[in-house]
Amino acid sequence: MSNFTIHNVVIPQADGYTTTDVQIVDDKITAIAPELNVTGTAVNGEHQLLLPGFINAHTHSSEMWLRGIIPPFPLELWLAELYDFPLLTPEKVYLSALGNAVETLLSGGTTVVDHLVLIPHQELDTIAAAVRAYKEIGIRAFIAPLIQDLPLSMGIPAGGKVQNHEPFFRSTAEILEFMETVIKQFHNPESGIHIAVAPTGTQLCTDALFTGCMELSDKYDLCRHSHLLETKAQEKLAQEKYGCSAVEHLQNLGYLSDRTSLAHCVWLSDQDITILGQTQSTIVHNPLSNLRLGSGIAPILKSRQAGVNVVFACDGASSNDSQDLLEAIKIGSILHNVTDFDYRQWITPRQAVEMASLGGAKGLNMADKVGSLEVGKQADLVMYNLNHLSLLPRTDPIGLLVLGRPSNVVSNVWVNGRQIVADGEITTIDVDGLQKELFNQSQWSVKQQSQITKDMEAHYRFVMGLGD
Repeated sequence: MSNFTIHNVVIPQADGYTTTDVQIVDDKITAIAPELNVTGTAVNGEHQLLLPGFINAHTHSSEMWLRGIIPPFPLELWLAELYDFPLLTPEKVYLSALGNAVETLLSGGTTVVDHLVLIPHQELDTIAAAVRAYKEIGIRAFIAPLIQDLPLSMGIPAGGKVQNHEPFFRSTAEILEFMETVIKQFHNPESGIHIAVAPTGTQLCTDALFTGCMELSDKYDLCRHSHLLETKAQEKLAQEKYGCSAVEHLQNLGYLSDRTSLAHCVWLSDQDITILGQTQSTIVHNPLSNLRLGSGIAPILKSRQAGVNVVFACDGASSNDSQDLLEAIKIGSILHNVTDFDYRQWITPRQAVEMASLGGAKGLNMADKVGSLEVGKQADLVMYNLNHLSLLPRTDPIGLLVLGRPSNVVSNVWVNGRQIVADGEITTIDVDGLQKELFNQSQWSVKQQSQITKDMEAHYRFVMGLGD
């Protein structure tokens, strides 16, 4: 248990900011008031901004090994490129999870949702490697094993053509049995490791897989996660498969709920948005990967106006190529100023911070525990150095943080009361050693288009009406 008192730190309040003290006892915030007596360690908060930790609500950590190398493609062809690379090892999964966590922590995040890509036939070892990494560094982690029971080729609409597909290498029943083993072996919220059920999306999953995941979610009180309507092709495919939108279909299955978070949600109709609001589902906004892959601009302002909980994420490190949460929050805020001329609906910096913290916590069913500076909440806290050049000259601290280009401004981070970052440095792992391993286990290279992509491209262009 950690006890400490932060002195003279800047915190936001309704009409501006105040300088005060924040006391943490047994890993929880116990007092927020000026001139508190020191309990435990004294921390100097002078000229520092204190905020609740942000949540990186959707990523794929192991993609770190491929960032910067996959050429500009829409998601369906980008995935074909991804599948063409050699399989990773559990050791590489461990290293990339560490790298993901470091970048998240140093950009204000205290929680990560890792939609973890599994190594075929080494699935348990994959998860064990990520769990080991997240425990070592001390970030709060929701590991959501990425599961599917349909082959990649079925993720593209048929467009009226008869197609032959190889069956997926593992049955739905085997996948669900595997997931229950994962839950029993690794789900341990007390240690900061949560398991979530996470079928990849309607485009690559049967109804039986979604239903089985719902049953596991109810049985073990787990969060639910999935990709949803990331691309126009997925919108077309849902109509082809179900005769309705993917949102309507998931509602009919019962998958949508207040503990369900859905990544992307770019191609939503107004009716879809209404359903997501009614079911209290969470939209995870991934603005950078949506731009990188040409997926589109999600209707975030409409969704917020309809009462939908919207949060931010980086997405995987080769569809965004970064795990800088502050960058994702900035782009995810100002991108929508061009989608609605009514500036009163635009996302303010303070709203963005609340979306990234309390909104993120709500999406993971943890709003009663983290996400805001309140007495009784767990100490998931981040301090930003307001003396740093990229946050000067002094104006509005949160405005500078969200709208500027802050660099190396995170000074201290606590996760559940444990200090993970001190004076801008990760304290729990050897970051220099990690950098050397990432360097030594990779090489400079240029990727040529894969044969898998070439095989899929003609059909993709046909169904999307792009010509030869």
